[in-house]
Amino acid sequence: MKRIILALSGALIVGASVAENIEGVDEIICASGEAKICFETGQCYSATPWEIGIPDFVVIDIDEKVVSTTKSSSAYRTTALSRVENTDGSIFLQGVDRGRAFSFVIDEATGRMTVAISRDGFSVTIFGACTGSDI
Repeated sequence: MKRIILALSGALIVGASVAENIEGVDEIICASGEAKICFETGQCYSATPWEIGIPDFVVIDIDEKVVSTTKSSSAYRTTALSRVENTDGSIFLQGVDRGRAFSFVIDEATGRMTVAISRDGFSVTIFGACTGSDI
């Protein structure tokens, strides 16, 4: 029994140490990991982000209210955020670009990110992780 408790305690400590706490960080880098695309017909498909044109990394400047690809990206893009809100340990970001609405939810304690992008007839959901840009 003691071994189980020690093992669980160790797992919790290790899990906490790998989390990327981004509380109070003004500029963050986020990486997409998994994506799902869904159509209004009800069909959904899993895809790697790069298969559907999602950049590997984005830089979010919370103070400037801008999200952009990294400068080394082959398809450099930048988009203004129309809303930035920090509530209950989460960062909420929203905007509209090229006929698509997008919304980010980033957990400050873990750096975990969920993104929804939608336009008429389809949506993309992305899961990923963020860290401070001063890495």
